[in-house]
Amino acid sequence: MGGFFGVSSHSDCVLDLFFGVDYHSHLGTRCGGMALYDGDRGFQRQIHDIENSPFRTKFEDDLVDFRGNLGIGCISDIDPQPLLVRSHFGMYAITTVGIINNAEALVEEYFSDHGHQFIAMANGKINSSELVAALINRKEDMVSGIRYAQDAIDGSMTMLLLTPQGIIAARDRMGRLPVHIGRRADGFSISFESFAYHKLGYEDAYELGPAEIVRVTPDGYETLAPASGKMRICAFLWTYYGYPNSNYEGVNVEVMRYRNGAILARRELLHGTLPDVDSVAGVPDSGTPHAIGYANSCGIPFARPFVKYTPTWPRSFMPANQSVRNQVAKMKQIPVPELIEGKKLLFVDDSIVRGTQLRETVEFLYSSGAAEVHMRSACPPIMFSCKYLNFSRGNSDMDLLARRVVQELEGSEGHEHLEEYADSSTERGQNLLGAICRKMGFESLGYQSLDGLLEAIGIERDKICTYCWTGRE
Repeated sequence: MGGFFGVSSHSDCVLDLFFGVDYHSHLGTRCGGMALYDGDRGFQRQIHDIENSPFRTKFEDDLVDFRGNLGIGCISDIDPQPLLVRSHFGMYAITTVGIINNAEALVEEYFSDHGHQFIAMANGKINSSELVAALINRKEDMVSGIRYAQDAIDGSMTMLLLTPQGIIAARDRMGRLPVHIGRRADGFSISFESFAYHKLGYEDAYELGPAEIVRVTPDGYETLAPASGKMRICAFLWTYYGYPNSNYEGVNVEVMRYRNGAILARRELLHGTLPDVDSVAGVPDSGTPHAIGYANSCGIPFARPFVKYTPTWPRSFMPANQSVRNQVAKMKQIPVPELIEGKKLLFVDDSIVRGTQLRETVEFLYSSGAAEVHMRSACPPIMFSCKYLNFSRGNSDMDLLARRVVQELEGSEGHEHLEEYADSSTERGQNLLGAICRKMGFESLGYQSLDGLLEAIGIERDKICTYCWTGRE
């Protein structure tokens, strides 16, 4: 994924930018960057690798050298950024969040004019922000260039552009990610997460619509290109990615998660599938609020049979190496024996994607003395790798646990019946649940229904992206 933050102020904005970007550290692990503009010193920019050290510790020493009243920054899971670009528009900095599925085709098209080149990274790929900038620079003005880039990109791309006149914010064409503007007496902020500017004293001012382009200066903001009428905001912002005190389209993350867990339990009570367990727990950390909602709804005590040790490894998706990630995840799990030994436990997780770490969690619980481990997922079975953002993105749909099990159950024929497999009321749906239970060691398994998830979010259904469950845009 990735996150971004920007400040356009009458005052020096270095500290606001630093803290605002740092508050997006839950959204990425690869690199962080900050770019500022000062009328006397011009552009300043720094990028650091944050794979083995948090954003804050890497940038603290840079703060004394930065100065400016305009700035953008990012946490990136993909490419080093922000980039500084010299073009016929003049100098500007750019940072982006999203996916370009047709990057190679766009690069080849750009090469067809001859005389053009890109700086390739070690893997031979092109920095996504550099490619976006190249698309923007094809047009005579920035707004036309951004529109051109958004239309040319197969995928999703949200961007911030820092210019000497202010910051241009552009939400992706289908509004899959949010862009919030905050207001304070001395200026404005632009942010993925709304809580990031609340902590800095800004108040909610505006939320961009899909494809909307806005210029933000220290004196205000103006729409340069209007929003489109079609939105598909990512549902995983509420179930997993979003920070608990953030709001998207007016819906708070933590409140949605409580409601989601309650709806899941309500359905189990209605259908008589609620197991006899001693306590309900969340798979920390993002599964916990779903579990609280579940426990409150069904009347089973909430407990924390294990906790995560986070002082040395605060982010669960660190580091990049999968085998080390698995070992770190295992080392972080600290049991509370009095709440595990001989107990029948029901856990709620935000989602079940590949299942690798979850299987190890179940093994850890049984080895710690649990009598039974029941599992519930706060969203439906994930059947398709995301092609718009980084969530559940892999080399193949077969990386996904549900799809692998469908293949094992029925071969290629099974992939013609994914809708049935995702519905636990059908025979295929029951077969999927049973096969995953056997593979993972669950006593029982239940998934939230798509209807239940959409009810918990509470905005119009046709405004929410459900591609990873349905395969439909």
